[in-house]
Amino acid sequence: MRTVVLAALAASLFCGRAAAQQVLTPERVFASPDLSGPRARGVKLAPDGSAVTYLKGKADDLRTTDLWIADVAGGAPRLLIDGAALTPKGRTLSDAEKSRRERAGVQTRGVVDYEWDEQGRYVLVPVEGDLWLYQRAGGKVRQLTDTKADEIDAKVSPKGSFVSFVRDDNLYVLPTAGGAERALTEGGTELKSWATAEFIAQEEMDRLTGYWWSPDEARIALTLVDQTGVDVIDRPEVNAAGATVVHERYPRAGRPNARVDLYVEDVASGARTKVDLGADPDIYLARVDWSKDGRTLYVQRLSRDQRRLDLLAVDPKTGAARPLLTETSAHWVELTNDFRPLKDGSFLWSSERSGNRHLYLYSAAGELLRQVTRGDWPVDALEGVDEARGLAIFGASKESPVERRLYSVSYRTPAEPRALTPAGGWWTETVAKTGGAFAGTYQDPATPPQTALYAADGKRVRWIEENRLADGHPFYPYLSRLRIPQFGTLKAADGQRLWWSMRTPPGFDPAKRYPVIVQVYGGPASALVTRQWATPEDQLLLEAGFILFRLDNRGTPNRSVAFKTALDRRVGQAEVDDQLAGAAYLKSLAFVDPARIGVTGWSNGGYMTLLLLSAADSPFAAGVAGAPVSDWSLYDTAYTERYMGKPQENVAGYQAADVLPRLPRLKPDSLLILHGMADDNVTFDQSTRVFAALQAQGTPFETMVYPGLRHRAGWTPANRLHRARMTLDFFTRKLKGGG
Repeated sequence: MRTVVLAALAASLFCGRAAAQQVLTPERVFASPDLSGPRARGVKLAPDGSAVTYLKGKADDLRTTDLWIADVAGGAPRLLIDGAALTPKGRTLSDAEKSRRERAGVQTRGVVDYEWDEQGRYVLVPVEGDLWLYQRAGGKVRQLTDTKADEIDAKVSPKGSFVSFVRDDNLYVLPTAGGAERALTEGGTELKSWATAEFIAQEEMDRLTGYWWSPDEARIALTLVDQTGVDVIDRPEVNAAGATVVHERYPRAGRPNARVDLYVEDVASGARTKVDLGADPDIYLARVDWSKDGRTLYVQRLSRDQRRLDLLAVDPKTGAARPLLTETSAHWVELTNDFRPLKDGSFLWSSERSGNRHLYLYSAAGELLRQVTRGDWPVDALEGVDEARGLAIFGASKESPVERRLYSVSYRTPAEPRALTPAGGWWTETVAKTGGAFAGTYQDPATPPQTALYAADGKRVRWIEENRLADGHPFYPYLSRLRIPQFGTLKAADGQRLWWSMRTPPGFDPAKRYPVIVQVYGGPASALVTRQWATPEDQLLLEAGFILFRLDNRGTPNRSVAFKTALDRRVGQAEVDDQLAGAAYLKSLAFVDPARIGVTGWSNGGYMTLLLLSAADSPFAAGVAGAPVSDWSLYDTAYTERYMGKPQENVAGYQAADVLPRLPRLKPDSLLILHGMADDNVTFDQSTRVFAALQAQGTPFETMVYPGLRHRAGWTPANRLHRARMTLDFFTRKLKGGG
């Protein structure tokens, strides 16, 4: 166990330029302009590399985003599409679009998505259900659709001849040069829909689309989703003005999934060919890609138990499929977006067969040619390919799990990866389709996200959004109170290293004892201990005199296979043991009050909060659980079965993971539960069953519910402010004796 050096903690107060001694208030955290400064989101490079486009929030409205463009040659970035100007007054989004935004985690309105065509002539912009097209030649923006129904999942075809979109469960195309739209499918309904990604694909497989253009625009591969066999969950959706019952098709663990078939349609004739996905219909259509020449359609087929992934090569003329390679695992096979077909027919692929995720090169016939990366560290994502130089460009936490950098490596000859970005923080990137240039965003605990364009060798070409933390920056008045975390490690029961971070409050005195709030997620979908800029919301807890502590337990991502699979079929066990080890470490520190340790988290973090509060001899005095899972049999198929199997096949595991049998150990008045009353992901009954059990056993607790709000999308600054106030007030009362 690494010992914290008190002098280092005492010196953790940010030592930048002196700034005014202002204390951050809850009202300011959620007001405009954004305290983290102007940030570039959704960054994309023009196909010819001449410009960078990105989404940027309005200075006077945190919830509205616009589309901006910056020319590589220089000049100030300029507004391309004003999201507020194009947003129709009083427009209500369809349930399908609301669901897509929830799945994608979209929190804003206005321009929330956009797409370049592959020729670099157009930018397609969906705005609140209608489509607009920006034409670079002449700089004109024109509206393509104006309908009551929403046009969703819109794309520009590869050669720029068409705009395609889904409306009312059917696929349409519209010529970019002008002319009438044309339906490529008919008869689509909510239960049997064309060209859409089903709930599970969107929520758990990172597949938000249900159709794919061939490179020559002659064909489209598209799905037919049949939900008639999926259970209907009658979910009350309570809003401020009343309540409705939503009959949601929600596939819970162990229950039927939607059936997904794949077709290839000839765009000109409308002739349709069904793809042979095998004899077993109970599979996941995970990924679909075209070869560079359009002669092969690649399909990734995942078994229901997620222990087998097949890469199929499909003849688009006949629909016949043959397996190119198969990945298997005794635990589960991780889905990625690392498959890259190359011009000569070979392809790049990633696999965890070595114990870490690494890149491999295969021939067109599916024969392994070479392992491209290797070592005791995982590739995070293949970000791009420079075929002219034979380079794979990837992101990885190669030196440490708490940092991320961009690297390049030859896939033609054995070589060591070359770092393209400096160490010290966290990099995310968008790599150009050719040439290797990239738009990179860097952040660390003392640096809010900064975005720039970089040449293929990593040299900065120009700033896109410098976001320099200097006089005039929204956070600058509070700079002297910024807290830089200390990082360290401790060992899990099986000897694996667990990374933690700790921030102390302004004016920290190591001779005193402080209350601590442990911030937890703990699940396979997210790690918290990273060298990134923290949300200013955290500063509220620090200003209130709390120490903030995070620990990434076994099961969290971006680590080895052994680290991630420690929770296999036993969710809620190894993670809890690790977090309890973190609490024991906190209690050993002289400046921590062992009787005043709290815990909080959202979603899986809410689940972990309930588990930790109800652990035997729990060291936690209070906890705030947001939208918690309480019974995994009530959660969806793909996520739950990946880690737990089906309930009927792992009865003991599901029973051990259930929160309710543990609740008699919960201390009275130690829990606050928060939940949105329209949550279609972690449904509201996950919390109400906890309410009922605690009431039945006579254990006092607190709760706050939010009418009309879902799991992620739709939360306004006012809602978030209220949630922050509730959390701050609860911990102040329970851990400090005030309010």
